[in-house]
Amino acid sequence: METWDGAAVRTRLREAAARDRSGERFGANTHRYELRPPLPEQEIRSFETTHGIALPPEYRAFVAEVGDGPAGPAHGLLPLTTPRPEAVDDWAVDGEWAEDRQPGRLAAPFPLTEPAPGRIGTGYSTLTRGTLLLAELGCGMFLRLVLNGPHTGEIWLFDPDWAGFVPSHPGFHAWYTEWLTAL
Repeated sequence: METWDGAAVRTRLREAAARDRSGERFGANTHRYELRPPLPEQEIRSFETTHGIALPPEYRAFVAEVGDGPAGPAHGLLPLTTPRPEAVDDWAVDGEWAEDRQPGRLAAPFPLTEPAPGRIGTGYSTLTRGTLLLAELGCGMFLRLVLNGPHTGEIWLFDPDWAGFVPSHPGFHAWYTEWLTAL
């Protein structure tokens, strides 16, 4: 497993914010290149116990060592345990975030054994069981972290109108590092 250097991540975010003072980069006006503090171990353990899951190690290490969002790809990372405090209005992502926290949803088996490309239509709530919402891309598209089964730890793109529900990145570390490097 890759490790995190929280100080290096924060430095990179400060540098990116200095270069993008007007927030022109996609999603910057939402996450503002800022990180919430890391979550205490007890809070992470409590979340896992409450939901009957074990978070994938790369993501778990990030929220424990670096921060609990929001600075991240697209409109930023969604917080793990509490709603977005920076939300000034209702977004569809807030409803998705709350749905993830319904009893049994995160622990439910991830239903896909292979990608589901193309238009999904109805019933997409069933397809996203066993995944954790990571980021909102806009226009009803989300990135989700698979929590169980053979795809555990992978990040999948959920685009019900065009792309379907398909793998996006092999793991959290690669995904976040790719975004950070591109800043």
